[in-house]
Amino acid sequence: MLACDLASGVSLAADLAAGVMKRGGLVVFPTDTYYGLGGNGLSRRVIRKVYSLKRRDASKPLLVLVSGQEMAEDLAADIPGVFRRMARKFWPGPLTIVLRAAPRVPAELGAGTGTIAMRCPAVPWLRELVRAAGFPVIATSANISGEAEIAAGGAARKAFEGKVDLIVDGGETPGGPVSTVLDLAAPKPRIVREGAVPAAVLREALGL
Repeated sequence: MLACDLASGVSLAADLAAGVMKRGGLVVFPTDTYYGLGGNGLSRRVIRKVYSLKRRDASKPLLVLVSGQEMAEDLAADIPGVFRRMARKFWPGPLTIVLRAAPRVPAELGAGTGTIAMRCPAVPWLRELVRAAGFPVIATSANISGEAEIAAGGAARKAFEGKVDLIVDGGETPGGPVSTVLDLAAPKPRIVREGAVPAAVLREALGL
């Protein structure tokens, strides 16, 4: 298992993590809240590995990080106008947007729903990681399902040493609320989960 320190250089860490992911490996890395577990979001084998390692219910979709609106649109089957408005207003940031998935997106990623949940992160190093990888990066919490999230690099190493291919140590992460999830795959916009973006703010932006 490899390990690197984010303090040694953002570009170095992004390139190293992207290289591991391109080879089908799993990486634990710091996000804008807690530590995340991820890999290539277009690889069925990687998706299955994530579900297995987390002991996650296969009926629960995984979200992916994208580098921006262009990548998101390339992964979607259709682009409602409201998506562009929401992306311009809230990305980069803690809003996860659900769209109908393009045919090339593995069904397992969306747990058979035919959708894809995407977020463009506010943390620059994460966007650099996705750009270096060239594909959407799975970003689920680095923990066993039902257990507490991990906010410290040392705890991440202890929990995942020998279980993943790379751990990027970013020290202590800020924690805080999860991303808000907005479903735009349904006939009408629907707030699935309220998080860092308040529902009231989102409803105002949607004109609801």
